[in-house]
Amino acid sequence: QVQLVESGGGSVQAGGFLRLSCVGIGSITAITAMGWYRQAPGNEREMVALLPNDGIPLYGDSVKGRFTISRDDAKNTASLHMNNLKPEDSAVYYCNIVARTREFSLRGYWGQGTQVTVSS
Repeated sequence: QVQLVESGGGSVQAGGFLRLSCVGIGSITAITAMGWYRQAPGNEREMVALLPNDGIPLYGDSVKGRFTISRDDAKNTASLHMNNLKPEDSAVYYCNIVARTREFSLRGYWGQGTQVTVSS
């Protein structure tokens, strides 16, 4: 099994920045993609940033130019640098990894979520 542990959430004022980190713990043998998603109350979970193996990041329209995703496969980690935060960025942020393990073929895993709150 794979456990994703997230850190770095918190409260910040509009215009501020935060850095989220995620580490995958378990028998990961290959990673296909790592990404970040978010869900605000009353909304569906949406993709924030995704970094597949081709190295070309994908970003949600609302965060383009402000957020940057990176990953380190040797450490099974992913990070999300969030700049110029806006109140509408407030949500629970979830790390996601698509990976193979010694026990299972390709499947997705989710972190427990970390709260980001941006005040105006």
